[in-house]
Amino acid sequence: MTRSSLFPGFDGLLTLSRREGVDIKPTLLRVLTDLYVQASAHSADEERQFVELASRLVDDVDDATRAAVRARLAIYPGTPLEILKKLGLRPAQDEPSPPLAGLIPAALRSPQPRATAARDDATGLAMQPKDAAELSEMFMRAASHERIAILQNLATTPLKPAAPTPLHRAVHAIEALEMAAFNADVETFTTELGESLILPARVSHEVVNDAGGEPLACAAKALGMPPPVFERVLLFLKPDMGQSVHTVFRLSRFYERLSERAALIMLAAWRGAAMAAIRAKHRTALYDDERQHVRGSSMRSGTHAPAKPIVRTGTDGFKR
Repeated sequence: MTRSSLFPGFDGLLTLSRREGVDIKPTLLRVLTDLYVQASAHSADEERQFVELASRLVDDVDDATRAAVRARLAIYPGTPLEILKKLGLRPAQDEPSPPLAGLIPAALRSPQPRATAARDDATGLAMQPKDAAELSEMFMRAASHERIAILQNLATTPLKPAAPTPLHRAVHAIEALEMAAFNADVETFTTELGESLILPARVSHEVVNDAGGEPLACAAKALGMPPPVFERVLLFLKPDMGQSVHTVFRLSRFYERLSERAALIMLAAWRGAAMAAIRAKHRTALYDDERQHVRGSSMRSGTHAPAKPIVRTGTDGFKR
């Protein structure tokens, strides 16, 4: 095999791999990948050597190792083109540049909290269902850079966030979500996410199937999903998303910078929006019932014969 002077510490593993009866190729590939992604840039010789070594190993390792290496290299901006194609990933050059957050629009700006007032999640301002519905609709309709601005503002507002999911429930939910994502079972993933975050099926469906991916990142952050698990979810849940280096890298960076507080406020908005929809539905039903009641009362009162007028008949008094 090619000499490995460009990767310190790799020579011993190469020597061990030549021994009979020792299958160390999965370990070799993992170590080689870890060494490569530790540096932000590589020379032409380093890139050539990595391509040569990794290309030989990728085809000879198990699926779990290949998936782990694929996840690491999918979010590394310096992955060689040949390796991307070998792992079934699309190069970022084939896609538009990721949207960057610009200046926060004036309409989305919120007044800065007073320096002397400490934020307390337990005593924050709870959103009314109508306000929550407006925030949810604005976020879901916004473009990626506008969503970033909205979430940046939410992190500093005095709005009350949703309570974090209890740790034991969150751990179980994250394991179930990762398994569903690994099997590309979007339906099970959506159901599990809705049950874990106490969201209606309609809302959880919108969150999972949103084309931008920011709502899914908010939901995962609100649940406390570790970044490596979220990256694996991106890679395996939907093939179109997982094969896009640009999308995976953009959402991974977005997830790292996303505030847990902002994600929990967004979760509270989704729940409040669902409550607003339920109230509106019941209000319409009550209004229809009242109309039917008034109409029925009018019809029933109309069946009675009108009272006869009182007429005077002279000395006999009054008769009807």
